[in-house]
Formats: sequence, structure tokens, C-alpha cells
Amino acid sequence: MQRYLYIVSGILYILTALVSCTATGRSTSVENENFETPPGFDTRKAGVLYGEEHKISYYSTTTENERNAIVILPPGYNQETEYPVLYLLHGIGGDENEWLGGHPAEIIGNLAAEGKIPETIIVIPNIRARHKNVETPPEFFSIEHFREFDAFLQDMQNNLKPWIEANYAVKTGRENTAIAGLSMGGRSALHTGISLPDQFGYIGAFTPAVGLLPYPAEEGLFTKESLTLPGKYKENTLIMIVKGEDDEVVGEWPEEYSQTLKQNGVEHIYYETPGGHDFTVWKNSLYNFAKSLFW
Repeated sequence: MQRYLYIVSGILYILTALVSCTATGRSTSVENENFETPPGFDTRKAGVLYGEEHKISYYSTTTENERNAIVILPPGYNQETEYPVLYLLHGIGGDENEWLGGHPAEIIGNLAAEGKIPETIIVIPNIRARHKNVETPPEFFSIEHFREFDAFLQDMQNNLKPWIEANYAVKTGRENTAIAGLSMGGRSALHTGISLPDQFGYIGAFTPAVGLLPYPAEEGLFTKESLTLPGKYKENTLIMIVKGEDDEVVGEWPEEYSQTLKQNGVEHIYYETPGGHDFTVWKNSLYNFAKSLFW
């Protein structure tokens, strides 16, 4: 059985069906009786057009080398029409190809065909921002490796996002820009979105990894007091945090992040769904996050 929890203005609601958000300057909402996904939500359907994948590279002043990303353009994309952008971030063991296993083109394409999301540009970068001078990669679960993911904040702000906006027909502004990720990518999405609230109106953290807050091995990217948003963004940023009921990798950290945001008066959505640390949960998360975007 799923458990649905909404944290709004510091109050916990269970089995509630509406969360308001005004990231676009208009009232938007999540109107789900639950967070289940319909049959075929992640598969190709007859009569539906889907976006094409394009491999791109851009120069990063953060890492001082060329970095890779995948851009999925809407079907019929043209430079005369501007589109909102969703940045999707991979986990600690992945790269720009990992999210392709979650069928984002199909999930977003089906939602767009149903009129539940505008046609959207999807950008899937490599968020392991490793400097060119690193000759030997750090150990997988080392703090040095984690720091390479933390450096993506600068790469996003100074390099990737400006490059995307210079090369594609992008609707700019926080109301047209979303960031979401799985596991370490969920940690990075919260890190980036909360650090740059003037640039991202939508933040999705799907089974976000440890380290956003202090724990024995790291000081934390935020303290419990600083994991918040400036007052003018607290009620107009859509934040969604999702936990897999059987996730033994990140444990209770997604709920800890949610409770901290609640204590700091930041409106957001939190729910738990069947599954572990895998695409069963991440695809469910992407579907529910995406259908809340850009309206």
C-alpha cells in the first residue's frame, strides 16, 4: 500500500489530493488521488510522436574540458518556437546515458500528447564534473568522488545552462526551468535548485542520496537551518521528494530532507511508492513530477 504525504506550510496532510504552487505566477496544482502510473505510461504508443535524442558536447570552465550531454528535442522542434527545459540528472554510477533506461522521451511524449505537459526540451548531462587534471579517478564511495558531483552546481550555472540557452529555442526564467534527478542526481537537483532558486522553479528529488545534510562522513551541503528557500520562493517553487518503500540504499534520508523543509516552512510534496532504489520508483517519480510542470 502506498503512503501519500503532502507538506504544505508546515502542516502534514495524509491522503490529500491537492497541493498548490505558483512557480509560473499562475496557480498550478497536483490533482492526484494517488501517485500510481497508468498502463503504458513509459512505452511508445501508436499515433504519438516522440522526441529525438541528440548527443552534444560543450566546453566547461569548471572542469576545463569538453563535457557530454544528451538533448531530447520535442517532435517537430523548430527554432521559431520556444520551449521549457527539464534537466535530468543521473546517479553516482551513471553518466548522461543512464536516464535513457527510464524512457524519458516516452514518458514526456505521452504526457504531451495527452495535453498534460507542454512540449519540453529534456537535457541529460553528465553531472560528474571531474577536472581534466584528475589522472586517477577517486574511489567510488569516497568524499573526493562526491565532490565531483557537487561541482556540477558551478558547471550548470556557468556552462551547461548558458550553452543550452544559446543553442536551442529555450523559454528562459525559473517558471520555464525544471531540474530533477535520481539518487546522487536527486541530491544534486536539490543542491542546485535550492542554491539557485531564481533560476529553477521546479525541483524533483527521486530517492535522493545522503549528504545534503550533515552525517558522520560529510559536513553536508546544507545545515538543517540553511536547507530552505528565501521567503519569496517558499510558496512558488514546486519541490517533489520521493522515497521507495523498500529502498535500502538511501534509507530514511528522503523523509529527513522532507521533514527539514517542513520545519523551515518550505512548501513541497513528499510521497512514498512501492519499489527500491531502481527505475520502478524513478519512472513513477518522473511521471508524477513531469505532469506538474510548466502550467
